Formats: sequence, structure tokens, C-alpha cells
Amino acid sequence: MVNQHGVPTNGVQGFMKHLFAAIDQNNPTHTLICWDMGSQTFRNELYSGYKAERKAPPEELIPQFDLVKEVAASFGFINVGVPGFEADDCIGTVTVKMAGTGIDTTVLSGDKDLLQLIAPTNDVWILQKGYGNYKQYNEAAFVEEWGITPTQFIDVKALMGDTSDGYPGVRGIGEKTALKLIQQYETIDGILSHVDELKPGQQTKLKEDLEMLRLSRQLAEIHTSVPLEFDIAQCVYRGLLPEAIDVVEQYGLKSLRRDIML
Repeated sequence: MVNQHGVPTNGVQGFMKHLFAAIDQNNPTHTLICWDMGSQTFRNELYSGYKAERKAPPEELIPQFDLVKEVAASFGFINVGVPGFEADDCIGTVTVKMAGTGIDTTVLSGDKDLLQLIAPTNDVWILQKGYGNYKQYNEAAFVEEWGITPTQFIDVKALMGDTSDGYPGVRGIGEKTALKLIQQYETIDGILSHVDELKPGQQTKLKEDLEMLRLSRQLAEIHTSVPLEFDIAQCVYRGLLPEAIDVVEQYGLKSLRRDIML
């Protein structure tokens, strides 16, 4: 999808359509968009292999990263991000800051790592295929499906590793085993304090990869104290703004215009 200037816009329009589909279902009072600010974060300093095998984004997407922020801003959305941290860390920080303020939050993402942020005041919606299609989790729904708490999900991730993020966890322990161990022993430390109760093969794997297990947990945990500044009053959702029409026309976002009926 290319506009009248020869600039690809498929990513921009897809992102905005996902955003408005979620707004239609959630009816938020406030909105905030968190972004990665470059590929290098504190996690790369902890582990050089972190996300090292990820392929570069398609060439046509690269010019759209800045464009989508401009388009989102024209619609009145606030964009935030902090160099050295991932968008996930910014999201976690926002949910913690909002807890106790009287504003409940809903996180929208395609990344299951964010399930660890589920709390009484924060739900997580995981994108599924198609627009407006989400798997919606509150605390009760998560516990019912996984048999653990959201915080325990961090330890499950540490044990099983994450091939997408490039950290191995404990080699030979997959999601099923990791989940079973945390359900039984509650935490990584709980597992290690009862290591003699495990199968011989599991004992060996844990002992051989103990250092990586500790590191993997650091990598898996979303930070919730990022030095992120934002004014919640500026995040009030005001609906479709007239000035957004100019940006939609300027960049030839025909599909977006049609879908939101500007």
C-alpha cells in the first residue's frame, strides 16, 4: 500500500485501525502509546545475545516508524518512550503509576510477555488475527487459564526461555514443564530449594544452566520504574480531531479514512 508520494503506508494504516478497533470496544477515558526507542536497551548490556537473531524489519516499514507517530499525534494520541528501555517497560511503568489513582488500565499488545502486568487495576488484551479481535485477560481469567498468578509468569518465562527474544532459559525445559514446576513450587527459588525432589534429568539441567536461569529471569521481567514522564491530563481521549483530516489527506491514508469515516 503506497500513497500518492510513493511512501508505503500499510503499517501506519494497520496500526491506526487496530488502535481505533480497540477504542471502540474499550471506550477509554485516556490513551497513551508506548514505543521502543532503538534496538539497544539495558537487556543487551546484561546479555549480548538478547534479540540478536531477530531479522531487521522489512525495508518498506522503516520510514513508517516516524510517520505512524506523527499520524497518531495528529489524532491527539500521546507518544512516549525512553532510550535504553523497551516499550514493555514503559507500559509496565504506566500501569503501576496509574494503580491507585482511580484510573484502571487496559494494555493492548500482541506480546504475551505483558501478561505478567495483569493486576486488579490492569487488564491485558492480546491481539489475535483480524481487527477488533483480542484475547482479553483480567486476573481471574489468567489464573483460570494458566493455573498461576501473573507475577509467576515471569518465572515460567525464565525457565522456558524465549526464542524470539534470544535467551535460552534452562535448556531442555519447555513451557509445559516450566508451568508445572511453578504450579508446584511457586517460584524459581522454591524449585531450587526442592531440587532433590525433581527428576534426575531436571536436576542436571537446572544445575548446568543455573547462571543462565538467573539471567533469563532478569531479562524476562518487565521493569516498572522507568524514568518516564507524562501528563495524564494530556492523555484524555477526545475522539476524532478535525486536524487529523489534514494529516490523513496529506499522506494519502485512504483506507484509514474509509474505516474511521472521517
